[in-house]
Amino acid sequence: MTSFEPAAAVPPSASDDRSLVLARRLESVAQRIDAATAAAGRTDRPRLIVVTKFHPAADVRRLAALGVRDVGENRDQEASAKAAELTDLDLDWHFIGQLQSNKAKSVAKYASSVQSIDRIQLVSALEKAVAREREATGRADLECFIQVSLEDDAGAHRGGARPSDVEAIAEAIGRSAGLRLAGLMAVAPLGAEPESAFERLAAVSAQLRVQHPDAAAISAGMSQDLESAIKFGATHLRIGSDILGSRPAVG
Repeated sequence: MTSFEPAAAVPPSASDDRSLVLARRLESVAQRIDAATAAAGRTDRPRLIVVTKFHPAADVRRLAALGVRDVGENRDQEASAKAAELTDLDLDWHFIGQLQSNKAKSVAKYASSVQSIDRIQLVSALEKAVAREREATGRADLECFIQVSLEDDAGAHRGGARPSDVEAIAEAIGRSAGLRLAGLMAVAPLGAEPESAFERLAAVSAQLRVQHPDAAAISAGMSQDLESAIKFGATHLRIGSDILGSRPAVG
C-alpha cells in the first residue's frame, strides 16, 4: 500500500495559482497526518484519498501533478464523467458514497474500490458488474469496504450496516468472484465525539479480522477528525475540504 507523498516542488505544469493553493493545503494535511501518526506511535502512514466531489476535473489533474494518486467520489454520475475525462492519468478512483445496485455496472468501469457496501444485495450486483467488466477489459479485482453505521440508530444520518450484520456481508464478499474484502469504512456520527466512534469501529474491525485476517483496512477520518481516526487505526483517510476548499458555487 502506498500513501501520498507531497511533491518536492510544484512542477511547472502545475504552477498556476490554484495549483499553488492546492500544494500548500496538501502539505498542511500531510503534516497533520505525519504528526498524528507519530503521536499514535505508528510507523505505517495512512493512505490519503482526496475527495473531489463537486470540484472540477481540472482540479483532479492539478492534484495528480502534485503527486496525488487516490481520488474519492460520492456520486457515480460525477465520478464516471471525471474518470472518462482523465484516462491519461494514473489514478485510483474510490467510490465512497451511497450506491444503488443499478449503478454497479457503471462504477465497475472505473473504481478500484467501493467503500460503501452496506447490504448483501449490493454485493451481488457488484459481482455481476465486475465479471462483465473483467470479460470486456480484464479489470482487476474490486476492493470492497463494508460501511458500518456507528449511530445508535443503525442506518440513520450517515448510512451503513449494523455491526451485527458485518459478518454476513463479509461472507458474501468472500465468496464473490472478482471482489476482495479490504476492510471497513465508517463516518463519525454527527455531533458525536469522534474518538469514541472510531474506538468502536476499531473493535468491529478486530472482530472482523478473526474470520477474515486480510480484511485489515479501516477507512475513517475526514478533515475535521483525521487525528482521532489515526489514533484508532485508520489505514485510509478521506479528506476533501481541507485540501480543495469549499464547494464551488452552483450557478
